[in-house]
Amino acid sequence: MANRTGNYCAFYVDTPFSQSNLAAYSTKDFVYYNLLKAWAEKDSNFSFVDSHEKNYNVRDDSNWESTLKPRLHDRLNKSKNIILFLSTLTTNSVPLREEIDYGINSKGLPLIVVYPEFTEKTDIKDYSSNTIKSQVSSLWNKIPVLRDSIHKVPSIHLPHDKALIKQTLNDADFMVLTKIKPGTYSF
Repeated sequence: MANRTGNYCAFYVDTPFSQSNLAAYSTKDFVYYNLLKAWAEKDSNFSFVDSHEKNYNVRDDSNWESTLKPRLHDRLNKSKNIILFLSTLTTNSVPLREEIDYGINSKGLPLIVVYPEFTEKTDIKDYSSNTIKSQVSSLWNKIPVLRDSIHKVPSIHLPHDKALIKQTLNDADFMVLTKIKPGTYSF
């Protein structure tokens, strides 16, 4: 069994994608991913272990079937959960579909969904009815495999809040080997 200590970050970027290209840093979800890495670098108690660093990088113009897809699978195999950045800018790209489909449907990885456009817990959840707000759940339709599979694993839904993300990264309920029952959770 692979060492399942990583957090796999899934996010939308335009393709072809290059981290060295200045345009990458204007891609919102990539910026949020880099912010997560920066938080972990500055705070030793911020327990983010980047699964993307668990194998060597490849060029994004590499062959999808023979190189890119197997690399994503290897990283997901070494992960304890998926952190998905989901926003109005998210598009149903081939890599994002594959990450969500393989991660949830093949590996059963719990899902931590971070909504960068929301900053408060009340943006996510209607506490009077104890339900996820429609402005949030409607975003699941942007990635049909997410919408159709989210009920198969535990998923927690968070605003873009460092303290809440940090708390969730330490929560055994959202790690593959100790996960709670499938369902939709929020703070």
